[in-house]
Amino acid sequence: PLPGAILTRVAASHIRVGTFQFFAARQRWDQVRQLANYAIERHDPQISADNDNDPDRYLALLQEVSERQAALIANWMLVGFIHGVMNTDNMAISGETIDYGPCAYMESFSPDAVFSSIDQQGRYAYKNQPQIAQWNLTRLAETLLPLIDEDDPEGAVPKVEAILNDFIPHYEKLWLAGAQNKLGLENPSSDIDGDKLLVKDWLNLLKVHSVDYTLAWRRLADAADGNLQKLEALFPAGDILADWLARWHQRTAQQSASDTAERMRSVNPIYIPRNHLVEEALDAASEGDLAPFEELLAVLKTPFEERPTLSRYATPAPKEFMDQYETFCGT
Repeated sequence: PLPGAILTRVAASHIRVGTFQFFAARQRWDQVRQLANYAIERHDPQISADNDNDPDRYLALLQEVSERQAALIANWMLVGFIHGVMNTDNMAISGETIDYGPCAYMESFSPDAVFSSIDQQGRYAYKNQPQIAQWNLTRLAETLLPLIDEDDPEGAVPKVEAILNDFIPHYEKLWLAGAQNKLGLENPSSDIDGDKLLVKDWLNLLKVHSVDYTLAWRRLADAADGNLQKLEALFPAGDILADWLARWHQRTAQQSASDTAERMRSVNPIYIPRNHLVEEALDAASEGDLAPFEELLAVLKTPFEERPTLSRYATPAPKEFMDQYETFCGT
């Protein structure tokens, strides 16, 4: 038998897309309506409550859930978080991360990164997370159609499609704003396409050279302060970064270097739950020793504050570890 534990999970609610599907699959539309009204009361009380049967309030609920998910997924992508099992029963309408048993943080940058043992086809790979979120929201929308138009649910399809079709553009806008912050770009640029290309080319450098995602952003902050050595140490020898850095410096030329570096360090963590350290903590806890877990937790409470004595918590896992690393629902 495996050792176990009793945990208490606290969240804004535990209502998931799958909760709506449970009642909709049984055509229990009164319960779907009751659930939707409760969700509005709990999470979105600003939505008109004058009439519990007002169809527009259910469109508004879908809009709010969609916007929360766009913000959540953008934040996942910006820090390299891979949920691992994004089925509809694991998507909370509150916009909080939930049921992430087989999650992991990406180390070497790879859009195709997958760690979950139950995701052999890569459905929930890092790069696919925005599209999967949109797919889940589509399933939520399906359950709301009879509430939006009781007489002709199919007639409500164009209304929900407008919301669903806006999900990816809204996500991309939030993600780009986050990436601009991570690059230390102080003022919104009139050249949005130029900023997009700057971000795209930066990520391509990380991908081509298998650079640690977290450290790359953090050491770029050091480069803003004039310290290029730590950044260059992450890449093969040569002038690989020269052209890109020249473009980045041109974009930030009107900014204070120290302010730029400080701002970048405030959004680019130095410490993440590195997978080998999580496994180390799990193994020790299984033997009754919670010290590694407690130490890791203490470090992660202040992920943006670099401390020289904690360098092991910022060190990537050995390549041989990551090559065979898998996560499980019990992780």
